[in-house]
Order: sequence, then C-alpha cells, then structure tokens
Amino acid sequence: MNPLVWLVLDSCRYDSFVRAAKPNLDAFAAANRAPVERRWSYASFTAPSHYAFLMGLTPHASPAGVVASEVYRAEFSRWSARLGVENIDFTSFLPHLSLPRVLKGLGYRTVGRVSLPVLNQATLLSTHFDDYRLMEHHADFAGMIRDMTFTAGQPSFHFFNLGETHYPYLLGDDLPRLSGVHGTLKHMGDAARAAPAGLPFDVQTMAKLHSQQSRCVERVDALFADLLARCPRGTHIIVTADHGELFGENNHFGHGPVMHEKVFEVPFLEGRIL
Repeated sequence: MNPLVWLVLDSCRYDSFVRAAKPNLDAFAAANRAPVERRWSYASFTAPSHYAFLMGLTPHASPAGVVASEVYRAEFSRWSARLGVENIDFTSFLPHLSLPRVLKGLGYRTVGRVSLPVLNQATLLSTHFDDYRLMEHHADFAGMIRDMTFTAGQPSFHFFNLGETHYPYLLGDDLPRLSGVHGTLKHMGDAARAAPAGLPFDVQTMAKLHSQQSRCVERVDALFADLLARCPRGTHIIVTADHGELFGENNHFGHGPVMHEKVFEVPFLEGRIL
C-alpha cells in the first residue's frame, strides 16, 4: 500500500498557482507526466470543502456529457490506483463516507495538521484520525513536515491544510482584520476589530495581494522539496486548494458567500514519488 500525502493550499487561486515560480512542484508534475489541472471546488469556503475532501472527493473537472453520478463513481474508484489496493469503490466508503476511516480499515496511520481555526480538532473533521491538531501558527508547513514520521510496515496518511496562501499571505498584522485567520473564531464578537464597510483595498493593492499569493506558493514550493525528501518512495501526493479567492473582481475581496468562478477555480496536481 502506498503512503498518501494530501496538501491543501488554503484559498489558493488557480492562476496564482500557475503564475508562481515553482520548480519543485513542476518537476514532480513532469516526472509523473501529470500537468497542473484547472479544477473546481465543491464549495466556496474552507470548512465544507474539507468535508468533501475527507469524504474522498477531490476537486472536480466538470466534465460535459456525463451523468453526475458517474463522475462520483469514477472518483471513488481512483483510490485503488492511488493507494495500490484493489477493489476500492464507492461501496468501500459506505456508510460513513470517510476517507480516513477507509484508510484506517486498511491499516493506515492517519495524521491531520490544519492551519485554519474552522478546521480545529473539536470539529467533526478530526473523526477517524489517529493524530489531528490545529497548528499554533497559521503558516507552518515547515513544522508539519518536521513532524512527519513513517513506520516500517505501516502506511501513513498525512492530510495537511496550509495557511501560507490564506490572507494575510504572510504579510504580517498591518493589514485590515478580516474573517478567517483574524476573525472567524478569535475576534468574531469584538466590534472594535471589525473591518470598515466596503472593500478594504484599492485596485493597486488588490493586484499586489494577488501577486503575493503567488509568492506564497513559491514558499510552499521551496518546502515541497523537503517534503519529498522526507517521504518514502512510492508515496502518492495530492496538491490542490479548497477554494479560490477574489481580488477585486465584481467588487469582491476574499471568498465564501460569493458566486464567482475564481472562488471555485483551483489547481490540482497528483502523482507519486518515483
């Protein structure tokens, strides 16, 4: 059975990912003959997207001319090839519809590390994980990698939610305090910290923030080399995002209660350490 690592770059837009200089991710894609795909998230914000992931669903390709149920059937069947295990299909996930539970049943050790408070260990997302916790800092992919352990004779599943690409994009605390890292849990009831009405940034600043998200992808790419060095040969790796982000389009900033293709458009890459 193949070890499995699933990386979720929180809030990372597809075009932010593509624009970034990412030699390690690109080399991994080339080695697997699997270019980065443009796919679509099942949800526009962090928590429900991660629930879909942990059901065993990756972002979808929105194929035309196909019955929707067939898309789901094919998606669940792909886990056989990813894990190197025969006869995994949708029925393998019933009745719990839980990827970590399926993996535990196969003998995997299941580990979750998350960066966003809405994914903390008190939520249902932690169910069926042997080891699951919220990181102390929202941008600590390096710490997640340092904590990785592999046991001879037992495959591992590492599920990582990366905060590097989430607002404030590693720019510090001088930006307006917005929902997410700054607001959803920590200061929801603190009116003094509420952001002013209207968009918090002008057009030029929005463009800079968009570019900065690509710089964050580059930071993740540099650490991706450390991840590859840590993982055993044969490890199957999935790299994607939970949703995208708006940088001024249609007069919006961020994600969530917004219907726009850039909120649902995400990168998707998978392959194996050869």
